[in-house]
Amino acid sequence: MTCVPRLVIAAPASGSGKTTVATGLMAAFTGAGLAVSPHKVGPDYIDPGYHALATGRPGRNLDAFLCGPDLVAPLFLHGAAGTDLAVVEGVMGLFDGAAGQGELASTAHVAKLLRAPVVLVVDASSQSRSVAALVHGFASWDPEVRLAGVILNKVGSDRHEALLREALDESGVPVLGALRRAEQVDTPSRHLGLVPVAERREDAVSAVRAMAAQVREGCDMDALLALARSAPVLDAGPWDPAGLFPHPAPSRSPRSPDGLNAVGGVGGTARRGRPVVAVAGGPAFTFSYAEHAELLTAAGAQVVTFDPLRDEVLPDNTAGLVIGGGFPEMYAPELSANEPLREAVAAFAASGAPVAAECAGLLYLARELDGRPMCGVLDATARMSERLTLGSREAVAVSDSVLAEAGTRVRGHEFHRTVVEPGAGTTPAWGVTRPERRVEGFVHGGVHASYLHVHWAAVPSVARRLVERCSE
Repeated sequence: MTCVPRLVIAAPASGSGKTTVATGLMAAFTGAGLAVSPHKVGPDYIDPGYHALATGRPGRNLDAFLCGPDLVAPLFLHGAAGTDLAVVEGVMGLFDGAAGQGELASTAHVAKLLRAPVVLVVDASSQSRSVAALVHGFASWDPEVRLAGVILNKVGSDRHEALLREALDESGVPVLGALRRAEQVDTPSRHLGLVPVAERREDAVSAVRAMAAQVREGCDMDALLALARSAPVLDAGPWDPAGLFPHPAPSRSPRSPDGLNAVGGVGGTARRGRPVVAVAGGPAFTFSYAEHAELLTAAGAQVVTFDPLRDEVLPDNTAGLVIGGGFPEMYAPELSANEPLREAVAAFAASGAPVAAECAGLLYLARELDGRPMCGVLDATARMSERLTLGSREAVAVSDSVLAEAGTRVRGHEFHRTVVEPGAGTTPAWGVTRPERRVEGFVHGGVHASYLHVHWAAVPSVARRLVERCSE
């Protein structure tokens, strides 16, 4: 039984200002001296970067589709441990869930799983009295969702605000804030949403500071904190990655060919006997769930980050490689120009060592991306496309790999504007079973590469399996 003060920030639709309000609240409460735990509903990788900047803590996702409803509260409590307040940013509209599956994975679903009060952010720029009908509809749609307040966004003037407040007096839902239109808090977007923090850190710091100032000025911070503290006790315990692996994967001392202890290079283990798993980072590879590194560590690995844009060698003693999602298409010239690292990755993969690649990692392992040479690990080419591929997937491992045994079932997510040809190797990574049936990705030697983003907390066996392969 655990109680963490908490708020869910929702909206009637995308574009209403959830990210501005949620991030501003996180930064404002942090600035007031509270330890704030940031969370995001759904598979979004970009908003959590802004949340982390606002709070100084890892942004964490709560996805009832990828991880299952039963893991939402434990993952929340794991991230919120030791904090004074948790702020959860919703996804899309309040009741928008996984396509064709009702409320599953919607903000409303997560709010109910967390027993958290919901604050609705309404874009009031083109309405006055009608706002009351909108709020009434959202408040009454699902009696199990506690819609406890409204924050009016993009308010045009004092007169506009007065009209909105007068209308909402009849709704029974209190107005907890009214924010004026402010260009300085806008964050630039491109083909997959906001530009990540790692690509514009200085500007992102300024934007988050402006969000905090706007929220402090326009919101009733005391009322919001009191609302968060009204959240009831959760009948759940925190997720514990260490408890999943009471006996970490066995390790071995690195040996050079002549039998002496090795110190550097790849294909070994760190001095303390934990195999090194090198994880791609930097501006081109920003998509990662915090729990992945925690699971790898709990399984017995030493996680070391490297930047494919700048580093010309893999970290010392690298025994496994994880290349997650991001925007390699925005950095294709720089990635291609770093020939020493491309050759190092190709040689590492050719040795049969474990390599796990998701989406951006898949593009980086291809022969070329938009005509520019990449690592050449996979006999495939990648290019930008006008078509957005987006959606939830159910899949099964087609064959044994460094991540999964054949037959392992997972839930994943695709989100990209690129095309890889062919879309699957001779031995595919996954057989997608829903929403359509097809094979996807590549398994070759120690390489597992796919477009599918999977949350490892739902299938922790993949982290254990990868670390075991690193130790062999």
